[in-house]
Amino acid sequence: MELKDKVALITGGGQGIGRTIAEELARLGAHTVLADINLETAEKSAEAICKDGGSASATVLNVADAENVQQVFDLVAKNIKPIDILVNNAGITKDGLMMRMKEADWDRVLSVNLKGSFLCGQQAAKQMMKQRQGAIVNIASIVGVMGNAGQANYSASKAGLIGLTKTMARELAPRNIKVNAVAPGFIDTEMTRVLDEKVREKLVEQIPLARLGLPRDIAHSVAFLVSDRASYITGQVINVNGGMLM
Repeated sequence: MELKDKVALITGGGQGIGRTIAEELARLGAHTVLADINLETAEKSAEAICKDGGSASATVLNVADAENVQQVFDLVAKNIKPIDILVNNAGITKDGLMMRMKEADWDRVLSVNLKGSFLCGQQAAKQMMKQRQGAIVNIASIVGVMGNAGQANYSASKAGLIGLTKTMARELAPRNIKVNAVAPGFIDTEMTRVLDEKVREKLVEQIPLARLGLPRDIAHSVAFLVSDRASYITGQVINVNGGMLM
């Protein structure tokens, strides 16, 4: 069990990709803290992990609230142990063409997706620096690299997250803390399942591997990056998109 005795906090860990990441890290021996704005969902997911033989707990977390973020990280360190692994997965979308986008929708997406990762990364780094070890993975997106019509706010937040990843990696490397990003392509989740079938078919046509990604594809990449097998990898963006962007 590569992650035995490690504590991993996953933001947005109650469902979707975040939950799958939490399940994978728990399978590898880590105690996973599922931090989510929806506490009920996080608790159900944590219970399921425990039933499968893993170790998990749940907490409510609003990543855009600096005070709440500090409280959660302090409580985890006090009640369990300082954090070894942080996965900044929490994110939202408020899509719309740039010319029609409301300022509130721009601010909300940047606040959760980018500011939230900064706040959580800052608190995690404080604990990791004292331990002189740690791993942080930021979940970016293919659209943060290539852009996407109708997602000016989301694309900007994920592009910003890539820049934040590289700066954090440079600043924290002297303390043996790795910081990387995983940029998923189009993944088969609730968000893509609501798309019209013809839209989904057109997406698949653009992917050389001819399928949407699965949450476990992202989880496996995260698990590698936080393990000792990736001890010499930092400041990188791992694109997991089936070849859609090369």
